[in-house]
Amino acid sequence: MTQSSVAVSVDGAAWVVLNASPDIRVQLAASPALHPPGLRGTPVSAVVVTNGDIDHIAGLLTLREKTALDVYATQAGLDILQSNSVFRVLDPDLVGRRRIDLDAAFEPVPGLRITPFAVPGKVALFLEGDTVNVEELGDQTVGLLLEDGHRRVAYIPGCATVPEWLLERLDGVDLLLFDGTVWSDDEMKQTGTGRKTGARMGHVPLDGEHGSLARFRALKARKILIHINNTNPILQPESPERAKVLAQGWEIAADGMEIEP
Repeated sequence: MTQSSVAVSVDGAAWVVLNASPDIRVQLAASPALHPPGLRGTPVSAVVVTNGDIDHIAGLLTLREKTALDVYATQAGLDILQSNSVFRVLDPDLVGRRRIDLDAAFEPVPGLRITPFAVPGKVALFLEGDTVNVEELGDQTVGLLLEDGHRRVAYIPGCATVPEWLLERLDGVDLLLFDGTVWSDDEMKQTGTGRKTGARMGHVPLDGEHGSLARFRALKARKILIHINNTNPILQPESPERAKVLAQGWEIAADGMEIEP
């Protein structure tokens, strides 16, 4: 809910983590299936990074305890890891860095096929210059399509807009895990917690004519909101915003939530 990390497995033994959030140690500790099988072992076989946000890469530093795994990212993501020497604590003899390409499927573990695809977004905050394209389309922000031969899941933790081509691409998925950061575009200003709009942060709001609720209304899939900011009123149990989300068939992720096929 508060972060966007998700752990995926096709056999319950080998796990793939989608984005390594800063609190990943807490998340791993709270999930018995992800506990170390031995002193230095880990059931985490791979981490797939969808962009260079601190929320998505800082947790990699927690996974440095001399255990073997692979980190998958686009070239833009790998460049960020390579340019910051702190990530050298991930022993290259044990932690492989694997480049993924847009629209090219790969298998981080046997039986799990993942295809990255570009979604509108921006570069990570710490890479911003004087001007920022918040709807850039390239390998700096991607969504993931996960398939095991039976189910198709789309994971999109950050997305600036929902264009028609994205709706077409997601048609037929069984489950959508989607960016639920803010309810309204000016939410940060309204709550006195910041000056940036949702759009400026690279997140489409839930509400409004062009918001994700309206845009995904016709999608016939199980839909779950992830990565929800603490200003978002859908977190309040009795709020009308939460009621509206639930009435439109969406679910709101909870930390530790388990999703069965």
